[in-house]
Amino acid sequence: MNTQTYRGLKPFRGVQAPEITQVQKVRFQTGTGELLIEVYPQAAPHAAARFVDLVKAGFYDDTPIFRIVPGFVAQFGINWRPGLREWKEKNFDDDPSLFELGPATLAFAKAGPNTNSTQVFINYGENSSLRAQNFSTFARVVEGFEFTQNFKAVGDPSMGLDQGRLWGDGGKYLESLPANQKPTMILKAEVIE
Repeated sequence: MNTQTYRGLKPFRGVQAPEITQVQKVRFQTGTGELLIEVYPQAAPHAAARFVDLVKAGFYDDTPIFRIVPGFVAQFGINWRPGLREWKEKNFDDDPSLFELGPATLAFAKAGPNTNSTQVFINYGENSSLRAQNFSTFARVVEGFEFTQNFKAVGDPSMGLDQGRLWGDGGKYLESLPANQKPTMILKAEVIE
């Protein structure tokens, strides 16, 4: 298998995966360092388009990485601010799950079929078993993945911070947390090419 064909992604065995020829690059400035993310529309068109739309809208700016499960995932994608909170209700359809959910890959979090909206996770480990629920890899951290290892695990060990409180008034909720329970933040996300 030619990894250049798939930009470092690995197709699931037996899958006719498309060659990855289109790439959009996104830069995330986080409290622990800068991530360069490559987004692959051919891997998962709906997810790639939504992620880029959210970045362009400023949705991820100044938001917490609210769920860290070491060895599993880092999850983000809650913005409670007016004009951005509304994205939560804009679900989009699942894409086929064509590529492994290995370390440094990104997929949208969801609560069942076709419930993707704003929340995304970065895989820390080999999580391809999630394919059974049709999670779809749409992007990969190509630079700075080591900085994700320093994201701070806060809140419940498996669920992270209280999502209801974040959606309700995340600013007030984050302010109320003691210093040792404040999450790593995404300071700015931007499409760079």
